[in-house]
Amino acid sequence: MPRGMHKSRTLRRVFVKTPSGKNVLHYRKRKPSRAHCGACGAILTTVPRELPAKMANIPKSKKRPERPYGGLLCTKCLRMMMKERARSEE
Repeated sequence: MPRGMHKSRTLRRVFVKTPSGKNVLHYRKRKPSRAHCGACGAILTTVPRELPAKMANIPKSKKRPERPYGGLLCTKCLRMMMKERARSEE
């Protein structure tokens, strides 16, 4: 019988094969939701969807794209913002 905390679906169920050959049910945390653009709300495809402990071990260059506002704005919104800034400076 599963423990009370394992009855809810807050933890995901993963079948793991043990060295003896048995399949055992493990409970793991669910991944966080995808990162979204701050302007339009589109999903940022280049930002990984990992747990904070795993994100800490990923190099900084793999966590977000290396460009201005990388990981905050999508490419379309960034391009529009840069154009608007260039036009306002003139």
